[in-house]
Amino acid sequence: MAHRVLPYKKPSPTAVQAGEWLLSVDGNELPLPESYPHWDYQTTLSLRRVITVDLRRVLAESTLDPSTELVLAAIWTSTGSKLRGTVMRTAVPENGEVELRADLPGADLGGVVLLDTALVLARRRHGGGRPVAPRRGGSVLWSDRSQIRLQGDAPQFPVAIVDFDRTNFPGGAAWHLEIGTNLDAATMGSLLLLVNEKKTVITEALQRAGSPRVEDKIALSALYADVARTMVDHALRLAEFGDESHYIDETLGATLQELFGRLFPGRSITDIRLAAQESPNLFASELQAAVKIFEGVA
Repeated sequence: MAHRVLPYKKPSPTAVQAGEWLLSVDGNELPLPESYPHWDYQTTLSLRRVITVDLRRVLAESTLDPSTELVLAAIWTSTGSKLRGTVMRTAVPENGEVELRADLPGADLGGVVLLDTALVLARRRHGGGRPVAPRRGGSVLWSDRSQIRLQGDAPQFPVAIVDFDRTNFPGGAAWHLEIGTNLDAATMGSLLLLVNEKKTVITEALQRAGSPRVEDKIALSALYADVARTMVDHALRLAEFGDESHYIDETLGATLQELFGRLFPGRSITDIRLAAQESPNLFASELQAAVKIFEGVA
């Protein structure tokens, strides 16, 4: 097996003691899980971890001068939104302990969130001494990666609260789902749920989606059922959407295929399309049952 050999010395991995990422949910911290089952785009991802660097050992094992400044940097990347950003970048103090904190807005996230942390050289090192020591600023001495998959019963795409009286939508409507027709386009750019700000029952329910009351659960269940119905109806009207179609992850086509697989396990898209055409009223009831409307509300 081939091994990557860096052109400079690195410290032993045990010179850095990295605490696990902690996720804050309703004021309680828990170790970062593989997935966040009740996440939605209104929910901020609040994270924290503590890393302790044995500074003297790291510098010695890297053959760096004892006065060399090191930095701990962490970045996040979202596979769903294709966005990335900096969590924190901070110099390592003499005691070596650094606390990293992040509050990532849900509107920027989706899919899998990757959390990359690295211990790096703060700036370029000058001089001809110590030839095997890292020289360039940003040279990585230690790194790790964690991830969390964002899953939820809430819509997995952006939500915007607007005044429908200022749009072309009926002022009495509670919401409207904008959905594109390019199945190869990114889901995040193809779906947008618009919610009427004057329908406070649903806007307040969305704001409390992370910890909903019974009445919020009722409103959200109705919203999610209607969104699923709209997405299914839209997909069935697209002739190119079928069982043999293949789409890359995080595209509209892949999202719709995943939705069909979850709602109608074991059934082909061809069979579902025929059922919708032959008996639309019965199919509407089947879809209502598939989305489990009002299940678990009380």
